[in-house]
Amino acid sequence: MTVKELSQLYYLNREIEDCQKQLAELESQRSGIALNMDGMPRAQGPKRSQVERLAAEIVDLKAIIHAKQIECIHERNRLERYIKNIPDSLTRQIFEMRFVRGQQWEDIAAEISYDLGEDRTVYAMKKRCYRYLDKNP
Repeated sequence: MTVKELSQLYYLNREIEDCQKQLAELESQRSGIALNMDGMPRAQGPKRSQVERLAAEIVDLKAIIHAKQIECIHERNRLERYIKNIPDSLTRQIFEMRFVRGQQWEDIAAEISYDLGEDRTVYAMKKRCYRYLDKNP
């Protein structure tokens, strides 16, 4: 497996976050539009078409978010199956922290150092990860 394949979960999560921000913007736009609440018929106008457009965009965006969340579940399961087969416990932990949890290398090194009571550098964590990937394509 490549680093690009291992990083897909991270990028999917970022896409979902971006879509959720877009959804929040659309919903705030929708709430800012004055709606006809008196029940009297109104002529077709720009307000109505804008409301309809926003409603359609919101529905589409919710469907996209849902599809990406399902894709995330599948990607996470694929990663966990791959990581489970790594024979070395420390390497498994590094892969879990980096590619499943999306932690920064600095955080991984700090957590591993604390857990082991030894000083582990960012370089050592990266090297262990990439060395494993080079030996096990």
